[in-house]
Amino acid sequence: MAFAEAPSYTRRKAESDKKSMSETRTGAQSLLSTFVDAGVDVCFTNPGTSEMHFVAALDEEPGMRAILGLFEGVVTGAADGYGRMTGRPACTLLHLGPGLANGLANLHNARRANTPIINVVGEHATYHRRLDAPLTSDIEGFASPVSGWIHVSESAESVAADAARAVQASLQPPGQIATLILPADTAWNPAGGAAEFLAPAARAPADDAAIDAVADALRSGEPCTFLLNGQGVSERSLQLISRIAQQTNARFFGDTFISRVQRGAGRVDLERLPYFAEQAEEVLAGTRHLILVGTKAPVSFFAYPGRASELTPEGATALTLAAPHEDAESALEALVEAIGAGNHAPELAGMNRPSLPDGHLEPGSIARSIAALMPEDAILVNEAATSGFGIPPLTATSAPHDWLDLTGGSIGIGLPLAVGAAVACPDRRVIALQADGSGMYTVQALWTMARENLDVTVIVFANRKYAILQVEFMRVGAHNPGPKAMSMLDLGNPDLSWVDLARGMGVPGRRVTDAGAFNDALAESLATPGPYVIEAMI
Repeated sequence: MAFAEAPSYTRRKAESDKKSMSETRTGAQSLLSTFVDAGVDVCFTNPGTSEMHFVAALDEEPGMRAILGLFEGVVTGAADGYGRMTGRPACTLLHLGPGLANGLANLHNARRANTPIINVVGEHATYHRRLDAPLTSDIEGFASPVSGWIHVSESAESVAADAARAVQASLQPPGQIATLILPADTAWNPAGGAAEFLAPAARAPADDAAIDAVADALRSGEPCTFLLNGQGVSERSLQLISRIAQQTNARFFGDTFISRVQRGAGRVDLERLPYFAEQAEEVLAGTRHLILVGTKAPVSFFAYPGRASELTPEGATALTLAAPHEDAESALEALVEAIGAGNHAPELAGMNRPSLPDGHLEPGSIARSIAALMPEDAILVNEAATSGFGIPPLTATSAPHDWLDLTGGSIGIGLPLAVGAAVACPDRRVIALQADGSGMYTVQALWTMARENLDVTVIVFANRKYAILQVEFMRVGAHNPGPKAMSMLDLGNPDLSWVDLARGMGVPGRRVTDAGAFNDALAESLATPGPYVIEAMI
């Protein structure tokens, strides 16, 4: 992470010392100065009355980029995408408890992704809280399930120091959400200057005994399977895993949903554990030693009648090589040395783009088109749900790219995540693979894409239904669905028009019904700066 030092602090301190002693800074100004000095220079925001002094302070802080979202779920999801791509936090600015509550679903996803984020949540002035005004709420209670660190600033003089602690807390390995609650009077009252940057803790080393236990398992000749996430799926980690697999015949898989993985030509291909529990059980069958790197033992997403919830095979031993907060890369390096796998070169995917499809438009043809046309260093954001199953295999040998997943299962992350990734990496094209049902949860993100002129291609898989729920209806053993039940899983009557929705928010778009038209629309979008929506009727 890029937080070993904060070079702008010394500069700002010198500038501050030159200012007149009569000049007064507010708590909000000291907060922003502290953030910018620590490298937190992007704020995704949807403010209200309690946050107006923070908003006013933005004019005095040119180092902070402020980006408006029309719904708090867009704000928090964008901060997640930014943090995943940079390894450092953006801040959010949210209005009181209800504003924070509106953003909780995507904060849940960010928590599961171990993304560093700093929430600044406005609160009633300290003397106003006792009056139980209409918007008074338990902000700490709302924040607790998704936050690793929570603090209420009680005076303007403490705001800068609290902000420095929030930055440090957000970067606590493996990354977490820090929530700073800012009463209105602590924002407008006089305060001092910025607080000095506080360096975060380093990742803990993996336990030597754990490395020895895994090495013994690999030497045993019994079937071993690695399950990976977090730092365990970094490009370096996957190269080390590839060496280990060649030496020992161990298999390796990523979790079903991963916060970020680098893939494509020139990288180690990472197969995922299947979503459906029975398929995951089949993949893991025969494993005697399940080796966990940056993750925990697998469980099914939901409980199903008559099926086990824990997916570790019966009789298998689960061994943790490196927990999520530990240094997985160093642990894997030690393991390579321990088993003598250093002479193997990593097995890297070659470049093999498919030919462009024609004829009928369906998820498979869309996957082929993406793999054929995707530019190098694109960022793929996956919330395609059932329509996206065929995309990973075809893009594994396409141009090198990053892949971001829905990590916490709370839908509505795709479009906001794409916003954050595009802000973090303005020189790279973002391709958002978006199911139509989940896209409607945070459709307001299109407006932010237009306002910021972000290079995002949104591909909407328009099947006009909650297809995954139609599958799950049968899997949970519910009765055969009748018309009323099926209407709850259908998005027709009236049909959505994503092209019209996009144009209403300033984003051009095109509806396509065959593979040739999709190829043309995708090529046009990738060649044109700014956002673009392709509504693919499948």
